[in-house]
Amino acid sequence: MEIIIQPDQLQASEVAARIVARTVREKPHAVLGLATGNTPLQLYRNLVRMHREEGLDFSGVTSFNLDEYVGIPPAHPLSYHSYMWAQLFSGINMPKERINIPDGMTPDIPAACRKYEQAIRSAGGIDIQVLGIGTNGHIGFNEPSSSLSSRTRIKTLTEQTRADSSAVFGGAESVPHHVITMGLGTIMDSRLCLLLAFGRKKARAVAQAVEGPITAMVPGSILQMHPRSILVADREAASELKMADYYVWVNDHKPDWQKY
Repeated sequence: MEIIIQPDQLQASEVAARIVARTVREKPHAVLGLATGNTPLQLYRNLVRMHREEGLDFSGVTSFNLDEYVGIPPAHPLSYHSYMWAQLFSGINMPKERINIPDGMTPDIPAACRKYEQAIRSAGGIDIQVLGIGTNGHIGFNEPSSSLSSRTRIKTLTEQTRADSSAVFGGAESVPHHVITMGLGTIMDSRLCLLLAFGRKKARAVAQAVEGPITAMVPGSILQMHPRSILVADREAASELKMADYYVWVNDHKPDWQKY
């Protein structure tokens, strides 16, 4: 795993945006895997700015979102459909028909999950998958004990994850119990995994995922097995990494062709 540590979230998100933009420029018909939550907000703002100011073209790009809450309709203000349109899609020129987000209202969840997996395969697979990490080490909504080879499916959220989302929903009692999420096997099929982590509250999960053993109890640790995964973190999120100084040295001494 490549580790890029930046002073703060703004600078880290700028690096992440350059990584995504490079993918889109090099492959105009790229397939993006997208995350939600607070972590990628600045990344998406940067991509919208790049589209408006630099002409970054998303007209041939296809996207697949990681997850969606079960039982929340797309028009609900707290759905991930609404989030994505508010934070990214309304500001870029990605065609609506190329945007894919799990349907949390589907009457047949297993069939919808199989269809989602097939759609990813039919699109040629995901070129770059944007990820955040939960305080318990989850990526997507693959909670601790998730199968390391899991595919898109329904998952029950842990109380910790629901508590982490409680402020947005106005209390933990209002947070849904279930989600549809890409599985760890689905994520690992991506050609590049781009993991973002900001803030001290993510430090323990980052250290376990990057330097700890590969275990289903820390789902993010599976990224150690990916042939091309990149962690972009601020100093606070990287504060418990034992080899943080080495990672900074490596990044500072890359050959020019490896820099972002």
